[in-house]
Amino acid sequence: MKKIYIAGFDVFEPNSIEIGKKYVELCKKYGFKGLYPLDNVVDFNQEKRKIAQDIYKANVNLINQCDIVIANLNSFRGKEADSGTIWECGFATALGKKVYGYMKNELNYIDTFSKDEIKIIDNTKVDLDNRVIEDFDYSINLMIACSVENIIFGDFEDCLKEICK
Repeated sequence: MKKIYIAGFDVFEPNSIEIGKKYVELCKKYGFKGLYPLDNVVDFNQEKRKIAQDIYKANVNLINQCDIVIANLNSFRGKEADSGTIWECGFATALGKKVYGYMKNELNYIDTFSKDEIKIIDNTKVDLDNRVIEDFDYSINLMIACSVENIIFGDFEDCLKEICK
């Protein structure tokens, strides 16, 4: 049975355990074994940096075990996907794992900026800090858009359905 690592900021939600159980059950429904980061056993009665290292090592271990990664690429605390999730996608890609992502927003990245957040300098759209705004007709940074197997506009289950096609 192929294993799917479930990546995303869902681990920070108040009901993260329930979300993980739901995703693991959906994986089972579609013939996969789901690996959810919060299934790791970590001792939280130790120094913070040791806890962080233990979480990191446990998640790396799960990614090493998996065949596929499904990543929640929705915006998290801003306009971009969660940086930890993006790292996991890159690590899995480097290992040759298949990586799929899902997003609710089908807008091109540049279209997520309001008119008040954009300036034009030399016919180029920049943000308020004068940094060029990426415009490649993707909903997410080109490095993710070009490296994952597929980005599904929908939810976790929609992504599973696409994998099973």
